[in-house]
Amino acid sequence: MSIVNEKFARSYFADQNPVGRRIGFGGDPGTKTDIEIVGVIRDAKYMNLREQIRPQVFVPYQQHDWVLEMTAYVRTQLDPDPMYAAIRRTVHELDPNLPIFSVRTLEVQLDRSIATERVIAILAAIFGLLASLLAAIGLYGVMAYNVARRTREIGIRMALGALGRNVTWLIMKEVLWLVGAGVAFALPAAWGLTRLVQAQLYGITPNDPLNMAAATLGLALVALLAGYIPALRATHVDPIQALRYE
Repeated sequence: MSIVNEKFARSYFADQNPVGRRIGFGGDPGTKTDIEIVGVIRDAKYMNLREQIRPQVFVPYQQHDWVLEMTAYVRTQLDPDPMYAAIRRTVHELDPNLPIFSVRTLEVQLDRSIATERVIAILAAIFGLLASLLAAIGLYGVMAYNVARRTREIGIRMALGALGRNVTWLIMKEVLWLVGAGVAFALPAAWGLTRLVQAQLYGITPNDPLNMAAATLGLALVALLAGYIPALRATHVDPIQALRYE
């Protein structure tokens, strides 16, 4: 007898009831179909969280000619650590020669199954922070150079009565233009490139609007801060010294 999952039932029996049907293992047309389907279970992932659902057949281990190992699940409402000892003791009472290994909770198993994705996410976050830092330094350098290049103009404006906030807004307008142009170029590019890393993601969609909005806002704030510092320095330019600036 055997139990099949819903994917198996749909693949081989379409809309018919598979219970009571007989199947067999093997590719030979003459393979005996001596295994009766006695039930259908819901689809579940077998090896890892990112795999596609596939047709599955479950048979009692007594029907196998050989069994290398088995995985048993124990449901409990108690703390798992004391349960480990209780499980080992119970199995030892049933068969002292039966080894027990790799005892772990389901949460630990799930964490291990996405360990690679977690490492990739950490590395991506680190490189993202470094890229943001380099972008901020680059923007600061560009704006500082632009302020220095326009020192004489800023001095004339301040000598004619321009207020500090006017000078700040003069510089920040350029920063906003650069940030806007960068966002307008980067968002479509990011929207397309995320398809390339879809296989490395679990639990979020490749074009998750919330994450992309948060990333865009964070980079925009970093850029505005990097541009505000030179703009603030421009307000402290001495008009007399600025007019003498070459």
